[in-house]
Amino acid sequence: MRIKREDVRNVAIIAHVDHGKTTLVDQLLKQSGVFRANQEVQERVMDSNDIERERGITILSKNTAVHYKGVKINIIDTPGHADFGGEVERVLKMVDGVILLVDAFEGAMPQTKFVLKKALELDLHVIVCINKIDRPEARPNEVVDEVLELLMDLGASDEQLDCPFLYASAKAGHAMIDLNDTPKDMAPLFDAILKYIPAPQGDPDADTQVLISTIDYNEYVGRIGVGKVENGTIAVNQELTLLNHHDTSKRQKVKISKLYEFDGLNKIEVKEATVGSIVAISGIAEIHIGDTLCGGDNPEAIPFQKISEPTIAMNFMVNDSPLAGQEGKYITSRHLRDRLYRELNTDVSLRVEDTETTECFKVSGRGELHLSVLIENMRREGYEFAVSKPEVLYRTDERGKKLEPMEIAYVDVPEEFSGTVIQKLSERKGELQGMSTASDGTVRLEFHIPSRGLIGFRGDFLTSTKGTGILNTMFDGYAPYKGDFPYRKQGSLIAFEAGEAVTYGLFAAQERGTLFIGPGEKVYCGMVVGQNGKAEDIELNVCKTKHLTNTRSSSADDALKLTPPKVLSLEQAIEFIDQDELLEVTPKSLRIRKRILDPRERKRAAFKKN
Repeated sequence: MRIKREDVRNVAIIAHVDHGKTTLVDQLLKQSGVFRANQEVQERVMDSNDIERERGITILSKNTAVHYKGVKINIIDTPGHADFGGEVERVLKMVDGVILLVDAFEGAMPQTKFVLKKALELDLHVIVCINKIDRPEARPNEVVDEVLELLMDLGASDEQLDCPFLYASAKAGHAMIDLNDTPKDMAPLFDAILKYIPAPQGDPDADTQVLISTIDYNEYVGRIGVGKVENGTIAVNQELTLLNHHDTSKRQKVKISKLYEFDGLNKIEVKEATVGSIVAISGIAEIHIGDTLCGGDNPEAIPFQKISEPTIAMNFMVNDSPLAGQEGKYITSRHLRDRLYRELNTDVSLRVEDTETTECFKVSGRGELHLSVLIENMRREGYEFAVSKPEVLYRTDERGKKLEPMEIAYVDVPEEFSGTVIQKLSERKGELQGMSTASDGTVRLEFHIPSRGLIGFRGDFLTSTKGTGILNTMFDGYAPYKGDFPYRKQGSLIAFEAGEAVTYGLFAAQERGTLFIGPGEKVYCGMVVGQNGKAEDIELNVCKTKHLTNTRSSSADDALKLTPPKVLSLEQAIEFIDQDELLEVTPKSLRIRKRILDPRERKRAAFKKN
């Protein structure tokens, strides 16, 4: 007999990147009394990882729970970047409704469309929350129309179209049903959740069924599976069967050693949980996303959507440069292999494969951001390694034709830069699909472009729009290969002598292009020290000192003025490297180098290739 659990609501917060999801969760936690009155709480408390805090983005979905009017509301904060779309898809299986957050100025963005489409496909109830209504250029009424149009475009049912709209400022901590109301607190949003998000349903007397939607990892207890109890009850020491809908060979007897529920920011140990509860389960080593824990004599797995496949790959290899092993703690291929395979414990959209050599591993992900976050995490943990230029993953169709991944790119730029952007994306095989002008004079361009056309484009894009352009992309399936194009128009400046860079050598080199290093930095033969203004590579000596003569005065060297070097961030360095170059990553430095360090060998290899 199926029942409704009226004392529980399960809801996910979905939105485009930067529309205020994590800030909204902060306010819901504060106003439901999770924190003591005098407790000091940092902003965006749910973004627990250092990189999430620095970049102001959410990478992993997080679970929390608050209590309001005697009802426990389980809230899931989801990421907004397309690279972490795999995270959003699966956590929606745990909830009965979503709060769609839309920025009152930016309106419906590409990722808003992506996450909303996933929610509608799962037939979830939607509450639309127009956030940041206190922004000076906010246009809430127009944004409501945009969201309604989007719902119609995505084929929402009449019930879904009849969703409630609220207006909020997550930062100021208030929500309203009508724009003319006096803002007070978040109560209208809490009430809307109780009213419009259906209570979870299930049969508490049936055999146990729990679908695992997220995996957490802890060094002390290993893998922790998080999921919703669909039917029956689950208890500590209960013996269950582990199954998977997509992998029928998986069938394993397991025992629940510990069971937790979420409350505020903590996991609280419980003895048992029933229908509708979101639980964390530890003690099962082989638990994976999409698995179902079942009780009874004839267990049945719950269907689960396949995770989106990776579209981009990089090689991670042991660092073999002349400066290898000086700055990292973990430098061998065994260290590198263990760390990459450990990442698979929590990241479902990632793939790691061994290659022909034991020194190199092929790592595939959903985008440049996805892989650069992994690289940044590893270097902070003390790993030292080298990576190659990201390359897209091709496929072939039945007729043997080569297919490549395509993206839809939405570009928002001031009108004066639109011509430049159209030209640059067209050179990279992009096709302009649509163009519209907003009320504030910015132009929105929509391009259909190969994924490889966007590799290394962001830096160039920001330079050519003077930092004012916004670029959003969304994966759009595979299409026939569009033909070759050059990635980079400028060559590299390469050091041909090992040693320390000195002002005199750098002064001569800076006339040739933009330098990436300053005086006193260690260099080696084959290391890239800058970008040439022209297309070809140039070798130069940045360790060259001035010959001493009798007539040289002590102040003659003071006149050499160096332009400050352009220090590349991790993303910029990944974008800059070419096919024949590698990026050496250590906890302290990022160095670009040629794959083949010896100049003679390099010329020989280039001659063979041509």
